[in-house]
Amino acid sequence: MDHFSSYHPSVLLVYYVIVLLLTMFTVHPVLLVCSLLGGILFFAAMNPLKALGKNLIFYLFLFFLLALTNPIFNHRGETPLFFMNDNPVTLEAILYGAGVSVMLIGIMFWCKCYNQVMTSDKFVYLFGKAIPKLSLVLSMALRFIPVFKSQMKKISQVQKTMGLYTSDSLTDRVISSIRTLSALLTWCLENSIETADSMKARGYGLKGRTNFSIFCFRMDDGILLAALGAFLCMLGVGYQQNVFEFYYYPSVSPIPTGAGAYLQYSIILVMMLFPSILEIKGRIQWKLLRAKI
Repeated sequence: MDHFSSYHPSVLLVYYVIVLLLTMFTVHPVLLVCSLLGGILFFAAMNPLKALGKNLIFYLFLFFLLALTNPIFNHRGETPLFFMNDNPVTLEAILYGAGVSVMLIGIMFWCKCYNQVMTSDKFVYLFGKAIPKLSLVLSMALRFIPVFKSQMKKISQVQKTMGLYTSDSLTDRVISSIRTLSALLTWCLENSIETADSMKARGYGLKGRTNFSIFCFRMDDGILLAALGAFLCMLGVGYQQNVFEFYYYPSVSPIPTGAGAYLQYSIILVMMLFPSILEIKGRIQWKLLRAKI
């Protein structure tokens, strides 16, 4: 059961916009770690551990790649650790690369969660009346890669079931990949034509067309929206008090501390962990209810 996704689409969109903008436009290590932790836990709450493990392995490799690549091209900083080809490799450059890596990985995890929570029907519900054609195109584009991956897996399984390409030779695998890609592209073209004809037959985008919606704005949605507004106000106070001021060059600045700073960090952590807390709580309740049957 997905509890966070049961909120109104407009509230979910506001939450994701706040989280993504806060992650993208900050270099503060505490904020970045909170965002990364929230994204990983939320992804883990909605997906099997096997999927989480595969993603963590890939992103761990990406983290070290970006963190170690940055000092090769960026030689700024006051703390040289060693020299490579007469160019200093500085501590500040390594830490900056690590910070950017955490930011990118956090954004990727949140985007994965966004694709699972903000489904096409929610996106079209929000923007279908204002920009019907663009909203349909964007909703299809956002689910383009997941649908393609799923269809490619189906095509590959069908070919193996038919007894094709069962050997592990390189030639067999290349031919299998080409045939799978050809079938996938053919399916894509057919599906796009069928989708266009279906939407046209249903009168999508015409004036006066009514829409049925299962979404309604409840009290919980209003409470969460008010909490997000209070969260933004607290962030504004924090920025005004320079709690989130941090820089890597020319030397790494100290992380702001104190009662006010710790309060801001705690609020941000709770807000980042809110979806995963809801999901975990809901799953525990569901298991307890099933155990009573």
